[in-house]
Amino acid sequence: MNVTVEVVGEDTHDLSLPDPTYCDLLAELDLSPHEVSVMVEGRPVPEDQPVNAQRVQVLRLIKGG
Repeated sequence: MNVTVEVVGEDTHDLSLPDPTYCDLLAELDLSPHEVSVMVEGRPVPEDQPVNAQRVQVLRLIKGG
């Protein structure tokens, strides 16, 4: 499945994974599910659910500083 993942305020990545979960997408980007929220159409989705969207936004909850 091809998915575009936008890390809000950072980069956009085009990923291709067979039957991914949202957690699989995060792993590909080296992001922890404890540090981000995954959003589809402006709504949060559980990381353990299968991806059912072609575009996903990832919002960092913690940013270094």
